[in-house]
Amino acid sequence: MLRWGQKAAWTALLMVAVLGVTACGANNTPKEATATNNTEKTQPSTETAGKTENTTEDNAEDNATRKVTDEFGEVEIPVHPKRVVGLYVEDYLKVLGVTPVVQWYHPNWGKQDYLQLDVPLFDYSGSLEALLKYDPDLIIVDGGADKAKYDQYSKIAPTYRLKEAVLQDSAETLKAVADVLGIPEKAETGLAEYKQKEEDGKAKLQQAVGKETVAVIRLNVADKTLALFGIKNRYTGVIYSEFGLEPVPMAANMTDYQAIISEEVIPELEADHIIVFPANGTWDDPENQEAYKILEGPLWKNIPAIKNGKVYKMERSHWQSGAITANSMKLDDLLKYMVK
Repeated sequence: MLRWGQKAAWTALLMVAVLGVTACGANNTPKEATATNNTEKTQPSTETAGKTENTTEDNAEDNATRKVTDEFGEVEIPVHPKRVVGLYVEDYLKVLGVTPVVQWYHPNWGKQDYLQLDVPLFDYSGSLEALLKYDPDLIIVDGGADKAKYDQYSKIAPTYRLKEAVLQDSAETLKAVADVLGIPEKAETGLAEYKQKEEDGKAKLQQAVGKETVAVIRLNVADKTLALFGIKNRYTGVIYSEFGLEPVPMAANMTDYQAIISEEVIPELEADHIIVFPANGTWDDPENQEAYKILEGPLWKNIPAIKNGKVYKMERSHWQSGAITANSMKLDDLLKYMVK
C-alpha cells in the first residue's frame, strides 16, 4: 500500500510539471479553460491519494492490538476482533450480538442447544488444533481452562482466560467479555433489559411462592445417581440469589456446588417444589424417562412436592448454564410452572 501511495504522489507531481510547460507554450488559451483543465487533470490523483491514505488508516486500525490482564497475566489481543471463539461463553456473545466462529461441544454432554447457533461445533474433548482451520483472531475461555490448556490455546490465537473473580456472577462475566471485545456499552444495554425482567419476575414469584422451599435435582443417568444443586452452584444458584426462591435446608447448607443424594437422606429433603432435569439428552429419551421413575418410589412419597404434584421437568441445556440468556430462560420456566 505504501508503494502505491508513492506512485500516486509522483504521478501528481509529474502532471503538474507537464501542465506548467503547456501553459507557458499556449498563450492563446483562455485562463478559464486553463483553470478547468488543471482541475480535471489533477483531481483523480488527489482522490486516489485520499483513498490510499484512508485504506492504510483502516488497515492499521483493524490490526491494532492492546494489552489486557486475564487470570494468568498480561495478554495482547486485537482491539477489534472479528473471528471470535468463546468456549462455553457463547451465551454472553449472543447477548452482545456477536456470532462465534464455532460452538463448544462435548460428546458426553452435547452443546448448549438453547442458543440455537448455526455454526460448526468444536469438540472440546478432542484436539485443540482443530480450531486452526477456523482462523480465530481471539479465543475467550472460562474456568474450564487451566494454565496448561490456556497455553495451548495461546499458540493458536491470542487467548483471554476469564478471571475466577467474575465467573460466579453472570453480570460481571458479561461485562468482562464485553470489555475484551471492546463493546462495553452493549453489556450495559443487555444487563438493563435483563435486570428489569428479573425484577418483575422476582416480584411475581414472591407473591406466588413466598417461603416455600425449592430443590434442584439432576438425574445422572449414566451412573444412576441423583445430584442436589446447592446455593453456590454457578448454574442454578441464581434462582435463590437473584430470583428470591427459598432453598431446601440441605441445599442452603452446602459448601460444594452439588452433592450426590443417598437414599437415606431422601425423606429429609422436605422440598415444596422440585426442579429436575437429566444430565444429558431430552425427556423424550427412554433412558431419561426410566431414570425419572425413581422419584415415584416409596422413599419420595412423603415429600411435599411429590404429594402435591409440584415436580417440574426442565430442559437440561439452559438449566446447566449460568449465563444471561440461560438465566432469563430459567426465569421463564419458573413463571410458567409456579405462577398461576
